[in-house]
Amino acid sequence: MDVRTGQLDHPAVIALLGAHLAALAKLSPAESMHALDIDRLKSPDVTFWTAWDDDSVAGCAALKHLDTHHGELKSMRTAATHLRRGVASKLLDVVIDEARRRGYTRLSLETGTAAEFTPAHTLYRRAGFVACTPFADYVDDPNSTFMRLNLAPA
Repeated sequence: MDVRTGQLDHPAVIALLGAHLAALAKLSPAESMHALDIDRLKSPDVTFWTAWDDDSVAGCAALKHLDTHHGELKSMRTAATHLRRGVASKLLDVVIDEARRRGYTRLSLETGTAAEFTPAHTLYRRAGFVACTPFADYVDDPNSTFMRLNLAPA
C-alpha cells in the first residue's frame, strides 16, 4: 500500500469522497454532519492523504491544524473494496506520526454515534483515543462522539 499526500483532483478520490459524504448524510442529520467537502479539504490548514493499492484508491484521511498544539483527524474513509485490509490503521498511523512531527500534544476527532460507526470507534480506541468533551467549535450533540489522543511532546 502506497500512501500519498494530496490527490484531491483524482477521479477515484473524488468518487471516494462523494461516497463518504453520501454515506454520512444517511447516518446523521445535516446539522450534525461535520465532514469536509473537497474545497474545504484543499484549505491550507488541512493535509490530505490517500492510500493506494496499485491503481485503486483504498482510503483517505486528513489532518486539520487547529492551533500549535492541537490537530483534528478528518475525512477517514476506507473504500468498500478495501475494508478490513488495514487501510484505516495505516492511514491513522500516518496522521498520528504527522501530528507528532508537528509537535501537537493533542489529536482530536468527531465522529458519529450510529451503530455503523462502531468499527471506527474500535479503531480509535485501539490507537489510544479516549472520549472527550467537544473541542474547537463543536457543541454537545447526541449524533456526535468526540475523542482525543494525548501525544507526548516532540
